[in-house]
Amino acid sequence: MRVLFTTSPGIGHVFPTVPLAYAFRAAGHQVLLATTGHAAAAGANAGLAVYDVAPDVDMGGVFMNFRSRFGPDVPQVRPDNVDDALRFVAQLFGHVSDVMADGTVRLAQSWRPDLVVYSHLQGTGELVASMLGIPAVQHGVGLTRGPHAPAALRSEMAETYRRHGVTGEPSATAALDVAPPSMAIGEPHGIPMRHLAFNGGGVLPDWVLERPRRPRIAVTLGTVVPAFGGVGSLEAVVRAVKDVDAEFVLALGDADPSPLGLLPENVRVTGWVPLGALLRSCSLMVHHGGAGTMLTGVTAGLPHVVLPSGADQYVNAEMVRKRGVGVTPEPAEVDADLLRGVLADEGLRAAAAEVQAEVSRLPAPAEVLPRLLELNG
Repeated sequence: MRVLFTTSPGIGHVFPTVPLAYAFRAAGHQVLLATTGHAAAAGANAGLAVYDVAPDVDMGGVFMNFRSRFGPDVPQVRPDNVDDALRFVAQLFGHVSDVMADGTVRLAQSWRPDLVVYSHLQGTGELVASMLGIPAVQHGVGLTRGPHAPAALRSEMAETYRRHGVTGEPSATAALDVAPPSMAIGEPHGIPMRHLAFNGGGVLPDWVLERPRRPRIAVTLGTVVPAFGGVGSLEAVVRAVKDVDAEFVLALGDADPSPLGLLPENVRVTGWVPLGALLRSCSLMVHHGGAGTMLTGVTAGLPHVVLPSGADQYVNAEMVRKRGVGVTPEPAEVDADLLRGVLADEGLRAAAAEVQAEVSRLPAPAEVLPRLLELNG
């Protein structure tokens, strides 16, 4: 069987789909990833065959130009305005999907897949599945459940469908729900599947494998926040760490840490390190609330300090707080007392262990595979 994966151009959208792609390939199926931007390189570095559907398009510029239409009124996805924010998100990703549509259609017409798996908010998946009359599977990437995204994207992409003469529907549809049940947003929808943390490959330094002499705390802003907003949101954290008896690891990838000034001696700056591997030696993580980062921490059983700034980060932070696996202070509230308190909080640690166990009981991608193959009859 030929399985086409289509994802939005962000690394955080392609990484969650990699374990399922591996499962298909290990079972003897052909897998091809259709994406663009930084996600194309990320997929290739994961060992997947990748087709760049928009190689000449500056996808960062596409996002920024679209957002600029709204000026300061870009709605943030917060617990109190989810509906309004999701309308904006559907418009944004409908536009991004339209930019990627022509290349994805050309690929699908040539490669003729038997099944399409598409990341949450990537509208080209249902487009090509409808065009070819094959099954389409929505792959969740965070805590949000429900059938709303495909319908909203199809509505936003009405002109794209007309442009390609697509009027039909996929022959079958399914959704994969990777949210821990006790942290999910929305009613149960689709096939539960365990989130297996994939954060790219990398050569691990010796210190990652050593047992730290004192608690180790991972600090990260994921892949998007540093690229668009820098690392300034960590200023309060850096001011606080010198008074905490712990080792802090700033896992900032390619981001420049110099705006944070002279760092205390208990801070280690590292480039790209697979986050899941780093967290195995950590006692706590401080992060921005991105879905991939948060779920990697959940699977590691760690408490969280979440400092959201946009996208879906506020609702992720709220679910971390409600489930009792972390705290969500304002950046200015982060000080040594707060960090010491979270490190010592056995309630947070117990709740994090409960959610980790909950995730481990969900079926792995290889166990879900037979249900997806049945979609083809």
